[in-house]
Amino acid sequence: MYNNYNRILWPQTHNSHVNTFYLNLIWNLLSSASPSVTMVSHKEFETAGKAPGLQIWRVENMDLKPVPKNLYGNFYTGDAYLLLYTTTAPSYYIHMWMGNECSQDESGAAAIFATQLDDFLGGGPVQFREVQNNESLTFLGYFKSGIKYKQGGVASGFHHVLTNDVDVKRLLHIKGRRAIRATEVEMSWSSFNKGDCFIVDLGKEIYQWCGSDCNRFERLKASQLAIDIRDNERNGRAKLIMVEDGAEPDALTKVLGPKSSITPATPDNEEVETSNKKKAALYMISDASGSMKTSVVAQTSPFKQEMLSLDECYILDNGVDKNVFVWKGPNANTSERKAAMKAAEQFIKEKNYSSKTQIQVLPAGGETTLFKQFFSNWKDKDQTTGPTKAYTIGKIAHVEQIPFDASSLHNNKAMAAQHNMVDDGSGKVQIWRVEGGDRVPVDPSTYGQFFGGDCYLILYSYKQGSREQHIIYTWQGLKSTQDELAASAFLTVQLDDSMGGAPVQVRVTQGQEPPHLMSLFKGKPMIIHSGGTSRKDGQTKTGSMRLFHIRQSSSRATRTVEVEPSASNLNTNDVFVLKSPDCVFVWKGAGASEEEMVAAKYVVSVLGRQSTDVVEGKEPAGFWSALGGKKEYQTSPTLQKMVKPPRLFGCSNKTGRLVVEEVPGDFTQSDLATDDVMLLDTWDQIFLWIGKEANEVEKRESPKIAKDYVDSDPSGRHGLPITTIKQGAEPPTFTGWFQAWDPNMWDTDPLERIRARF
Repeated sequence: MYNNYNRILWPQTHNSHVNTFYLNLIWNLLSSASPSVTMVSHKEFETAGKAPGLQIWRVENMDLKPVPKNLYGNFYTGDAYLLLYTTTAPSYYIHMWMGNECSQDESGAAAIFATQLDDFLGGGPVQFREVQNNESLTFLGYFKSGIKYKQGGVASGFHHVLTNDVDVKRLLHIKGRRAIRATEVEMSWSSFNKGDCFIVDLGKEIYQWCGSDCNRFERLKASQLAIDIRDNERNGRAKLIMVEDGAEPDALTKVLGPKSSITPATPDNEEVETSNKKKAALYMISDASGSMKTSVVAQTSPFKQEMLSLDECYILDNGVDKNVFVWKGPNANTSERKAAMKAAEQFIKEKNYSSKTQIQVLPAGGETTLFKQFFSNWKDKDQTTGPTKAYTIGKIAHVEQIPFDASSLHNNKAMAAQHNMVDDGSGKVQIWRVEGGDRVPVDPSTYGQFFGGDCYLILYSYKQGSREQHIIYTWQGLKSTQDELAASAFLTVQLDDSMGGAPVQVRVTQGQEPPHLMSLFKGKPMIIHSGGTSRKDGQTKTGSMRLFHIRQSSSRATRTVEVEPSASNLNTNDVFVLKSPDCVFVWKGAGASEEEMVAAKYVVSVLGRQSTDVVEGKEPAGFWSALGGKKEYQTSPTLQKMVKPPRLFGCSNKTGRLVVEEVPGDFTQSDLATDDVMLLDTWDQIFLWIGKEANEVEKRESPKIAKDYVDSDPSGRHGLPITTIKQGAEPPTFTGWFQAWDPNMWDTDPLERIRARF
C-alpha cells in the first residue's frame, strides 16, 4: 500500500470528526487490501517478535513509542497501548489496550497498528482487544505483581520517564486477591476505606497502609506490589514502610493532612449474572455481496470442531460473558481475514453488547483454551501451523476477578504468560556470596549452584543494541539468617550505586526463580541445595541421603531442587537424582524429557559419583530401600501429556459474598491462601484444599462450588471425583502439581516472610 511509513500520515488537525474520518478510511483500506499489496511497516516493528518475551508501545500523537521495560505494568488511563507477547516457539499474541479516558483517535490508531503488526508477522498472531478493568486472563498473566492504572495520558503531558523518580506523590488503591489492580486515586483521606490496602508513594519512601478490616492475603498481595514499585520503578532505591490504620506516622499526615474518619469496607458490587453462562452461538462470516453478513451455524454450544470450514471465517458469540471470538480459516479470502477485528466490533454494536466486551481473533492452530472449551470434541494436531511454527500452549492458566458463578469459571482460561526474558542468558555473569556483611566472589566453576543457607548477588551484563545493560539478581535462601537477608539488600544497593544506578534489581526468594535467571548458566541446570552453605567452613553437613527434583520450565530452562528424600516426592513427569552413601540413582519418570535426563547427568557429575539409570516401573529393591520404602507418589497421566493444563482457583467470601477467582501465571505453593478454600482442577479430578484459617461459610459452600463447577463445564465433563484435603495433610497426588513442595512452608508466617523483604 505505502511502504516504510514510520507514522500514519494524515492532516494534523485537532478536529476529531476529521481525524476519525481519516482513521475509518485507512482502516477500511487496510482491511480490504489485496494479498499482493505490501502493508505499512512501522520502524518499531523491526524488533517485534525477534526474541521471546513482552514488548509494549504507547500511542503518542498517532505514532508508536516504546515503554521502558522497568515501567511495564503501568498504564495511563487516558492512553492506548499496543502489546506483543512472543513465545519461544515462536507464536505471537497482540493486545491493544484502551484506557477509560482514551480518545477515539488513539483507540483507532491502536487498532490500525495492531492490524499492521499482525500483517508484518504473517497474519498468524492471536489478537486481543483489551479495555481497562476488563482485561483478558492472558493479558493479566503478563503482570504477576499486578497492574497499575495512572491518571492522565499523552494529551495531558504525562510521559513514561526512565528515572529513579523521587518527586513522585501518588495514592494507589489496591484491589483483588488473585488479579491485582492498583488504581491511582485522589491524594486525600476521603479515598481510603477500612477494607482495602493503599500505597502512598512519595518517591524515596513508599508506605503500605492497611485498613483495619483488611485481611492477611490482601496485605500479602499489596506488599508484593509495593516491592515491585521499589525494585522496578525506583531500581531498589526506596524505603518500604508498613502502616496500620490508626498508627499513621507524621510523614503521612504531612502529605494527606489531619486524618478524617475512614469509610467502612465496601463489598465489590459487580452485578451477579448467573443465567445463561457458558452459552454461546456460532456464526459464519461472508462478504460475498461486498458487505459483511453473518449466518447462524449453531444456536447453542457445545459445538463440534468439524463445523469450522477451513475456507471460512466464524464468530463465536459468548457475549453474555463479555467474550466474542473470531476464528480465521487458513483458506478464507484475505479481505475477510484482515477485517476480522472490525467484523467483531461491528457484531458487538449490532448485538448491543457492552463496550467492555473482550475480542479475541484466532488463526487456525492458535486457538486459546477459552475458545476450545465450547467444543465437545476438540483435538489439537500437535498444536502446529506449519513445519516450524508450533503454537506452544503454556502450562498454567491466568486470572480474572469475577463475581461468583460456578459456570463462569470455565471462561477464565488462557495461555500462560512466561516471565519476561530480556535475552537468552548468554551475557556475562558474576556471582558473589554474602558473608560477614560483605560480598565474597564465588568460584566460577560452581556457578549455578545455590545453597539455602546463603544469600547471593548475581550481576548479569548483556548488550542491547550498542548499549550495555545490567541486572542484579539478589537470591535469598530460605534458611539464611535475618542478618544475611538485610546485608544482601544493603550490598545490592551498594553495587547498584557503584554502577551509577543503571542496573535493574530483581529480588528472588529460593524456589521462585524466574526463567531468565535459570538460563544464565551456559546450558547447565540451576542447582538449589535445600540448606547448607558454599562457604569453606560451612556450618552444616549435608545429609547422607539426598534427592534432587529436575524439571524443565516452559521457557526450556532447567532447575534442580533438593527435596526431602522420600518416595512420596517422586513425580511421573520428571527426573530425580538419588544419592545414598553407597550409590547414585538417576530415576526417569514416564513423562520426563531427554533434556531433563541431560541435566541429571550434570547433577551426578557435581555430586562426583558414578550413577545407575532407573526407569519408572523397573526400580531395583535397593532404590526403594534407599528412599525409606515404596510410597504412593504423583502418577497422574494428565501430568505426562499436559494437554489440559491444571487450573487453581481461590474460593473466598472476604467481600461479603462467595467469589471464586483463578490464580494467575504459573502457580506455586505460595498461591495457596491459608485463609481460603482452593480448588485445583487437574482435568481428571478436582481437589478442594481447605486452608487452616478458612471460615465456616467457605468450608460449607465449597463442595457445592466444586459440583457446580463440574456440572457447568462447557465441554461436558461429568461425575469427576472431588477430593477434599486439609492444609498440612496433602497427599502426593495433590503436591505433585507443585514443583518442590515444601511441607514446612507454613511453619513461618507468609506475611512475616514478605515483610523481611521490606
